[in-house]
Amino acid sequence: MPDTVSKKQLLLMSVAAGVSVANNYYCQPILKDMANSLHVNDAKAGSISMLTQIGYGLGLFFLVPLGDKVNAKKLIFILLCLLTLSALAMSFATTIELVWALSICIGMFAVSAQVLLPMAAGFDPLNRGKNVGFVFSGLLVGILAARVFSGFVADWLGWRYVYRISSLLVFITALMLRSYLPEVKKRFEGHYLQLLQSTLYQARRFKVLREAALTGALVFGTFCSFWTILTFHLSGPPFNYSSNTIGLYGLLAIAGALLAPYIGKFTDRGDKVKALVFSIIITIVSIVLMKFMPHSAFSFIAGVLLLDVGIQIMQITNLARIYALDDQSHSRINTMYMTVYFIGAAVGTSAGLICWRLGGWSLVTWQMLTWCAIALSITLTGSKDKPVNSPAAAG
Repeated sequence: MPDTVSKKQLLLMSVAAGVSVANNYYCQPILKDMANSLHVNDAKAGSISMLTQIGYGLGLFFLVPLGDKVNAKKLIFILLCLLTLSALAMSFATTIELVWALSICIGMFAVSAQVLLPMAAGFDPLNRGKNVGFVFSGLLVGILAARVFSGFVADWLGWRYVYRISSLLVFITALMLRSYLPEVKKRFEGHYLQLLQSTLYQARRFKVLREAALTGALVFGTFCSFWTILTFHLSGPPFNYSSNTIGLYGLLAIAGALLAPYIGKFTDRGDKVKALVFSIIITIVSIVLMKFMPHSAFSFIAGVLLLDVGIQIMQITNLARIYALDDQSHSRINTMYMTVYFIGAAVGTSAGLICWRLGGWSLVTWQMLTWCAIALSITLTGSKDKPVNSPAAAG
């Protein structure tokens, strides 16, 4: 693998990560629109978001490890083409059952972003945090801009056009990556079953990886729970916001997402455990603010900004830690981390829906604070592993 990567290539990887992962989040501001169109209740519509995250988890475990075994450039192109077809099919779906099935497919094929992240980590070990932060900024902007984009398009053209436009964007991105994405060397020579076994082995091998995956899952589960339920909370009294207005909350967080490369530079030099503790505290403050001022637009503006910064610091710091464990196993290590991470997203989304139904916004925020408290305790009591870079140890 080359030691360096051009800024233009990193920019393309960043855009591709955002365009890909955005498909997981287009549904969140338009769940009410989808529910009305498909004639189903909020709970059934809310499952669309959960199933997309489950699909992402499946893709992470069964598809992303192939980034160490096959031509990663070709793998990314195939995944993006399949994502194009899934998004296009979603735009014509007329039953909730078909929407559920396509939600899983969209989640599975959107994992190309998780092949791009470890690729960026391997180009320049001395600037690993900076490079990962740059690509992650694109991923995070994609997550946040997805809500703005889908809310705006749904208001003007209807929710189906969200997926039609997305399918075109994904396909254009696939063609650009095929032309300009750098080639990388394979790191694993065994067969597919051995690859999956080696992937599982990484979790047993590194305690830091286990701790990072669990804390990441808890905090990202909080993040997904918040954004899913925010749609229902802001669409009801006293706000009564439209899908377009709800989507605009994503703009607030996009500004914070642009800080990701600078956060990455900081993690290359700073105390990572302290950074993790700081990130969780910021997240807790954001939730407390929105919990005790549930009818204040200001509390949600400030809360979204703080929540976004907290999530960024947590994610980039964790990625910098785990990619330093073994340069020969980046995709497999990333798979174990991200699989648990997005299982946390699915559980957090599901828990948020249950809490919303049983106790409204108050119970939802108590649930989010609980996840953060557990993550903080794990971080404070956790221990570090020393990096291992021996190819022989790669499993």
